[in-house]
Amino acid sequence: MSRVISRLKALLVTLAAMGAMAGPAQAQEVADAIDTGDTAWLLVSTAMVMLMTPGLALFYGGMVRRKNVLSTAMYSFIALGVITVQWTLFGYSLAFGPDIGSVIGGFSMFGLSGVGGQAQGTIPAALFMAFQMMFAIITVALISGAVAERMKFSSFVVFIILWTTLVYDPIAHWVWGGGWIMSLGALDFAGGLVVHISAGVAALVCAVMLGKRHGYPAEPMPPHNLTMTLLGAALLWFGWFGFNAGSALGSGSLAATSFVATQVATAASIMGWVTAEWLHRGKPTALGVASGMVSGLVAITPAAGFVTPLSAMVIGAVAGVICYAAVMAKGRLGYDDSLDAFGIHGMGGAWGAVATGFFATVAVNSAGADGLFYGNPALLLKQLTSVVVTVLYTLVVTYGLLKAIDAGMGLRVDHEDEIMGLDLSQHGESGYTM
Repeated sequence: MSRVISRLKALLVTLAAMGAMAGPAQAQEVADAIDTGDTAWLLVSTAMVMLMTPGLALFYGGMVRRKNVLSTAMYSFIALGVITVQWTLFGYSLAFGPDIGSVIGGFSMFGLSGVGGQAQGTIPAALFMAFQMMFAIITVALISGAVAERMKFSSFVVFIILWTTLVYDPIAHWVWGGGWIMSLGALDFAGGLVVHISAGVAALVCAVMLGKRHGYPAEPMPPHNLTMTLLGAALLWFGWFGFNAGSALGSGSLAATSFVATQVATAASIMGWVTAEWLHRGKPTALGVASGMVSGLVAITPAAGFVTPLSAMVIGAVAGVICYAAVMAKGRLGYDDSLDAFGIHGMGGAWGAVATGFFATVAVNSAGADGLFYGNPALLLKQLTSVVVTVLYTLVVTYGLLKAIDAGMGLRVDHEDEIMGLDLSQHGESGYTM
């Protein structure tokens, strides 16, 4: 009996020693898998994308009337708080958890369970999660451009929680988390479908359902501070390099290619918008430059990691003209998209997603596909399919959410509150002390 006990003790000691050796060995394997250069670039990119949301607050804030500057900025800043909590609790799990029926990710990573320092590709899983979090945050902030100056703050908060859960998270899973659009083979490098089309379509639905601002379009409603808008635009352009080049998830050649495509497309879109505006209205404007810039950034987002610089230039130039035409058309169509969220993000995102089907080439990214101009018309069909489904899904679910919120708590501020301005009526403060 004593001999058996001795052997068992020896076996336990051996197993303990093996475990002690396995722990450091596994830790070393994780350390070897994580690339410090890629991790450093993604840390910077994540911070850059986070900065885009305060940049958007300035961009939008300068475009509204003085009495609504703080309330407009608050839409973006509250998104930073609310969506961070939603993403941490269950949003990331829904978008990137183990696939369920090619539709959703489930709740297996609730509270970021199992999401830590382990390698995901060449970066820590927690960093990938944080990078994607910033995308979710700015997407709902973009929608606020359509509801500025008239939507209740409380209703907006409820809306973005529900919308992110029921619209953004499923679409992110379809495209990037192993869902059906990924399986289909449609391409979306950094969020044409996930971010811009979904936000743009939701913005259009919001604008229509809330109705026009009091006095629109008879009463002039010019931007109160275009200097603020240009500063916000500059921050968006800067942050977008993290948005697009960061989506390479590494610091190699693909990030550099995406970086260049982003710069070239944005510059071309400025030229496209300003040229169209100059010919149409007789003068180029600072607001036109800022709007053309964002149009190019939006349009190149789905294509940035798949196209050559010359293709990026074409995509950007066309985006400037398309988005200018869409913004000019809203008056004739009779809806009040306060800050042109649909005209720029919806139309620009749709054009960029379709353009990817024309211009993508495996010469730029072997993990992508050739488009129509490189002998593969099938990719264009896939891109069109993904765009149509994203538009329809977003439209239907957004409409349902807004109807439910309107029935329960109302969407729009009272007439008197709107006339007073949302800064005072919703927040009890003023943006300026004169």
